[in-house]
Amino acid sequence: MQEQEILLTPLHEEHLKLKARMIPFDGFDMPVQYTGIIEEHFAVRERVGIFDVSHMGEIELRGKDALSFADYLVTNSVMKIKDGDIKYSPLCYLHGGQVDDLFVYKIKDDFVLLVVNASPNYSIKDYDWVVKNKGDFEVDISNKSRDYGEVAVQGPDAIKLLEPLVKEDIPLKELKRFKFIIGELFGKKILISRTGYTGEDGFEIYSFKPEDIIDIWQGILKEGKKFGIKPCGLGARDTTRFEVCYWLYGNDIDETVNPLESGQGWTVKFDKENFIGKDALLKIKEKGISRKLVGLYIPQGGIPRTKMEVRKDQKKIGYITSGNYCPSLKKVYAMAILDLPYTEKGSKVDIAIRNREVEAEVVETPFLPPFNKR
Repeated sequence: MQEQEILLTPLHEEHLKLKARMIPFDGFDMPVQYTGIIEEHFAVRERVGIFDVSHMGEIELRGKDALSFADYLVTNSVMKIKDGDIKYSPLCYLHGGQVDDLFVYKIKDDFVLLVVNASPNYSIKDYDWVVKNKGDFEVDISNKSRDYGEVAVQGPDAIKLLEPLVKEDIPLKELKRFKFIIGELFGKKILISRTGYTGEDGFEIYSFKPEDIIDIWQGILKEGKKFGIKPCGLGARDTTRFEVCYWLYGNDIDETVNPLESGQGWTVKFDKENFIGKDALLKIKEKGISRKLVGLYIPQGGIPRTKMEVRKDQKKIGYITSGNYCPSLKKVYAMAILDLPYTEKGSKVDIAIRNREVEAEVVETPFLPPFNKR
């Protein structure tokens, strides 16, 4: 079988100039770190960092049924959201497992933007699924993943850095979480949203031409020097999201995991008339889940990795979805899907790490509260 060509984001040359360590990630050549994961992690937690997230996928829905079609596709309710609103939601298969998790951006009644996980692996899969389920909806569906550039500016100083730079109709500080506006930055037209995947306050900046993101990246790094900005790679993106227990598709959730067992139940609106996966999820709800995603604290013995077995009395009771050292807490934690009887807080379990069993304890999540809950 022919190997898939490795893709480059519009910022690839910028990463090489900054001597980033590059790795293949979801079909792209991406920076895992620049000066070091811990250093970049604390830049985001304490000051401000910038990530290249141009590998994310964008699917446009246009036409009179754009909003109702989006509402049918996802488990969350989007029919009543206003222009400039964003909703997080799983996108499910008929059996209730997840195609992906995504953000629904309502541009206007007849234009909805779905921001999906890193393409091409997911955006093509998501796009094919969306097209397959078009039915009689009057909507045009386009995979525009290569037509956008995107950076994420994250950290407590993100607002101080961007406020004087972004030209828009409202002051940036008045942009609430899970909202977006169209504006201008360094003379380039942008869409700027305030969601955040790091657990800190932050903004996602989309350029409508991929090449425009280069000037935006360079401009933000230059203007951010006074705030101690750092370019940040996938390593710090993972440690920051992991500390606050945000899901990573392909690890914590996938086609085998439904939203009721992953802790995403709040995104499943059973009062909606219909959505893909509703019947299956209703049956699961009525029967009750048999396993769920929990947090684990590992006092010593190594860092658990995805798919490692979790056991009790040498019997498999689940598996690790994500594990990492948490720099802000100076401790090792993991997330795992465990059979329900073993998910009580304080329960002791064992993780199979390199041919030995390491003890872990079920703990509350998130390990570190996100900025708005601290």
